[in-house]
Amino acid sequence: MGMRTGSKLNRLQRDLPEGLVVDANWLERRGYSSSLRSKYAAHGWLEQVARGVYRRPTASLPSPNDKDEPLRWQHVVISLQTVLERPFIVGGRTALELQGFAHYLGAGELREVHLYGNERPPAWVGKLKLETKFVFHNAKKLFKNEAPGHVGPGVERGGQQTSGTRSLGGGLVRQLWGQWEWPLTLSAPERAILELLDEVPQRETFHQADMLMEGLRTLSPKRLQKLLVECRSVKVKRLFLWFAERHNHAWLKQLNREAINLGTGKRMLQRGGKLDPKFAITVPENLDAGG
Repeated sequence: MGMRTGSKLNRLQRDLPEGLVVDANWLERRGYSSSLRSKYAAHGWLEQVARGVYRRPTASLPSPNDKDEPLRWQHVVISLQTVLERPFIVGGRTALELQGFAHYLGAGELREVHLYGNERPPAWVGKLKLETKFVFHNAKKLFKNEAPGHVGPGVERGGQQTSGTRSLGGGLVRQLWGQWEWPLTLSAPERAILELLDEVPQRETFHQADMLMEGLRTLSPKRLQKLLVECRSVKVKRLFLWFAERHNHAWLKQLNREAINLGTGKRMLQRGGKLDPKFAITVPENLDAGG
């Protein structure tokens, strides 16, 4: 009995990296019963961070006064993307922030992390004690060729990735995070700005979007072209091109606009604004004044 328990514990330590989280269903499917989970928690081999949610503590620390690293939103997302194999990606404003494009935008009192996927995250995600709030978006709303892929079972620490960010397909990139260099999958800037523009003007203002677009001088025309062709939102595509022309970005000349479907009819985006005749969208009268 003790040998089987030891074998299971060794397997858990192999399959669940230090600091990451899983739910009771994940453990149950692998033979870790409720009583065994309780035993592991009592011995400090597992930490229960919420009802039915467990985290593997970090290894013994150099000093008894040291404490385990607190649970952060990155632990949760990386756990979803890798160990739990749930295809969620970090997108929109959060992805732009992580890649250094939104540092000058004011953050709210409660930081939001924008997650994109084909289904809502597990309910327990919202019950974790974090300093952040997860905001979920349906990825299919903007791009029909979803779902975003997960990293795969298990976590490769670093792997063959030698730089901070590696490009993936579908407008996604992968960053390394934490002391173990875990892979965090997020939207590339070209995709993230389209995701953010979808939130204008309900959750993001024209002024904030304008500030972001002004700084996006190094976007990839090839990646942009593919995303704009695949994007399902006429509003987002028109708004993106309108901002791009406003800031006269060099990459704009390399886009094949004829291949981008901009639909027909007018789109009212700003109540009381002015109609832009080229893109048939209403925009603020004076954006430079913070409109």
